Amino acid sequence: MSDRNKGIILLLVSALGFSLMGAFVKLSGDLPTMQKAFFRNIVAAVITLGFVLHHKERIFGKKENQKVLLWRSILGAAGVILNFYAIDHLVLSDAEMLNKLSPFILIIFSAVFLKESARRYQMIAVLIAFAGALFIIQPEFSVEVLPYMAGVLGAMFAAGAYTLLRVLGSREKHYTVVFYFSLFTTLLLLPFMILYYEPMSWQQWVLLLLAGACATVGQFGITLAYKFAPASEISIFFYSTVVYSALLSIILFGQIPTLLSVAGYVVIFGASFYMFLKNKGMDKAEAARKAG
Repeated sequence: MSDRNKGIILLLVSALGFSLMGAFVKLSGDLPTMQKAFFRNIVAAVITLGFVLHHKERIFGKKENQKVLLWRSILGAAGVILNFYAIDHLVLSDAEMLNKLSPFILIIFSAVFLKESARRYQMIAVLIAFAGALFIIQPEFSVEVLPYMAGVLGAMFAAGAYTLLRVLGSREKHYTVVFYFSLFTTLLLLPFMILYYEPMSWQQWVLLLLAGACATVGQFGITLAYKFAPASEISIFFYSTVVYSALLSIILFGQIPTLLSVAGYVVIFGASFYMFLKNKGMDKAEAARKAG
């Protein structure tokens, strides 16, 4: 299996993890945004610390990578907080739509900052997938502008964090990168969590712990995915989280998708299949070139 296809599979797994995280966060009810974000990260920090210690790696990474690790964590923390704020203050479909801007922004960032070429067919596929997402979530822009600005900024910060994952590449182990980010965000959120803490039922504890575990799966998946392949070639597959979220809405909340949503599924899967065929053709051409 090529590195590109490994990256695609990992990104699909990551999208499922983040979709489940969102579902558990929504099921946890009316709790402060900072409290939800805190649990999302402290669980990830504990799990990934176990991986770091098991593999006897440096807990905080290598000295020469500290600047990139710190900036990746700062951008990621801002993205998480703003995304959770958007989820708490917007219609869920609107928040999901804004979050889906990050893969598109990521391709632009990768081209500008990492000089990764974005081919014409990749841009076409991204735009098609973006249109499919619009069909599925059918956003209703009917509330104050501030939460929407938070959602857009959250997507931008997330895209910046994912771009830096490409910079880290093979310099650091994926579990070190995830632990560094999770611990940084946990410590950042701790004072706010203490100040605005609200008592939780055992069900809410379980749901937020599950949200943290699923977020860890998502973080591992996306960290590994961008080590295997450039963002411009695989980030479109992160749109699968829209499909996952729609299916979870049916199972958990009894929300049946409209015909427009079904059309969106077809559009996104069509764009994904188009990308897969193009990438497969590139693999064959590259193999032929090496053989020749």
